[in-house]
Amino acid sequence: MSLGKQIVSDLTSAMKAQDAGRTSTLRMVKAAMMNRQIEKGGELNDDELQKLLSSLVKQRRDSIEQYEKAGRQELVDKEQAEIAVIETYLPKAASQAEIEDAVAAAIAETGASSMKDMGKVMKAAQAALAGKNADGKTVSEIVKTKLSGK
Repeated sequence: MSLGKQIVSDLTSAMKAQDAGRTSTLRMVKAAMMNRQIEKGGELNDDELQKLLSSLVKQRRDSIEQYEKAGRQELVDKEQAEIAVIETYLPKAASQAEIEDAVAAAIAETGASSMKDMGKVMKAAQAALAGKNADGKTVSEIVKTKLSGK
């Protein structure tokens, strides 16, 4: 079963189970899928859906940061619940060690020696972590640490 069909099937199940939180999150995901399909002019494949889901998670993480600064804990909790639902459709997140290994390999591969080379290292590290659902912010922080530590 494709990822899109799985999401629609799970939405139906959540509605039948009267799981309000899961239903609203999956409705939002389905709406984002439909919008992306209209933009593309055709069906989305699983890779495109995973990119869409990753961007939805990233949006929620950014929102959480803003809500925490504003002291809105109830909104932080809501966003975290949405992330938990969306992440069930994404591959397992890359561990800290996997990200550090990929960054070290990218630095060696590109011959980076200073912060000026950060773009090259980020590109190589993201390519190495493709399909592992690595958070770009975490990768960026590790790259900065390793490049400034040299």
